[in-house]
Amino acid sequence: MKFLETIRAKVFAIMDRWKIREKLLLIWGKIKGFGNTVVDKLRPRKRFMNSRAYARLQAMTPLRRRMTVMLIGVFLLLGLIFGFNQLKNLMIKSFMSSMGLPPATVSTMVVNMEEWQPKLNSVGSIRAFRGVDLSTEISGLVQSVPVKSGMDVAAGDLLIKLNDAADIAQLSSLTAMAELAKVINERDRQQLEIQAISKNVYDTSKADAKSKQAQVDQQIALVAKKNLKAPFSGRVGIISINPGQYVNPGDKLLTLQTLDPIFVDFNLPQSNASTISVGQEINLTTDAFKDVTFSGKITAVSPKVDLNTRNIQIEAQLANPDKKILPGMFANVNINIGDQMKLLTLPQTAVTYNPYGSTVFVAKKTDRFDKQGNVVLEAQQVFVSTGPTRGDQISILKGLNEGDTVVTSGQLKLKNGTPLIINNKVMPSNFPNPKPQE
Repeated sequence: MKFLETIRAKVFAIMDRWKIREKLLLIWGKIKGFGNTVVDKLRPRKRFMNSRAYARLQAMTPLRRRMTVMLIGVFLLLGLIFGFNQLKNLMIKSFMSSMGLPPATVSTMVVNMEEWQPKLNSVGSIRAFRGVDLSTEISGLVQSVPVKSGMDVAAGDLLIKLNDAADIAQLSSLTAMAELAKVINERDRQQLEIQAISKNVYDTSKADAKSKQAQVDQQIALVAKKNLKAPFSGRVGIISINPGQYVNPGDKLLTLQTLDPIFVDFNLPQSNASTISVGQEINLTTDAFKDVTFSGKITAVSPKVDLNTRNIQIEAQLANPDKKILPGMFANVNINIGDQMKLLTLPQTAVTYNPYGSTVFVAKKTDRFDKQGNVVLEAQQVFVSTGPTRGDQISILKGLNEGDTVVTSGQLKLKNGTPLIINNKVMPSNFPNPKPQE
């Protein structure tokens, strides 16, 4: 008996540990509930068998009754399928809405106030203060070239000498004849004083002396044309003429350019006419000397607006003592207008331009936290009013406040409420005066 009591105690202990008694009671309750459900389901069946619809159905022929039951079954099946699809879509929508928007990786920056100098930008061409391609008026054989390529010369220096031996000999002959005519004229003057000759003879000798002198002057000018001299101070270009070479009138022999000072010609839109005046300072940079800024002043503003481009041509003069800037160079011209001001600046890539306005995305803090315990940031689209640009930057006039965190790249995949993952390892260019990369 003790053995049976021990087995019974162990069985009750196992039942209490596994809660078998409660599970059996729960199963019995389900079986009892199922029986009640079956009974409840049988009651509507009895009510349906006592209804008029059942009576009409039984009054039909067997074939018609089967067709009616089949159609009712088909409609019930279609209704169940439609209801199942609607329930499935509803559950999918509920699941997707509970998940929220997927996070997007973007780069951001904090908007700050920066010093901004209003300026006008243009591109221009460098032009020599004086520049000319020299040639001769007459043909001849080159006798000597006293200058070398790239040499600085003064006004009046001999550049090219043509063979003028025959012209000088002719000049000597004409000079002798002119001197003889002058002596004869002087003798006739003395004879006229004592009435030894008539006044007609004196006038004839006087005219002959003047004619001979004019021939001398003409020959002197001809000899001078055989000597090409510098019309002004400057630097000689590449010399390609050699002694013994025959040249014709109008042939380009060499170039002469005055490099200090030097001019730059550029154009500005007619809308800037009120901000441009003679004497205004400019800053100029060239690709040849990227780290050097040259200063100058506006010397002339064209009184006419170009009909095709509606631009105004402007001339400015710069000092070029080192003669670094050369005629024909491409130049970037900056003109400071007005006083400095403070403006909010952003990289131009941060602004999205649309037909309905310019927008940026701002990173806003939420009340949620991620797995690491950091505050979750969400994207919020904001309309802004943009101002002037400089280099990679654009100024913001309205829509943002100093200290706002703005998305600078990756905003094309954003919409309001998108969670943000900040990655600022690669940032867009944000330089006011960018320089081209070699």
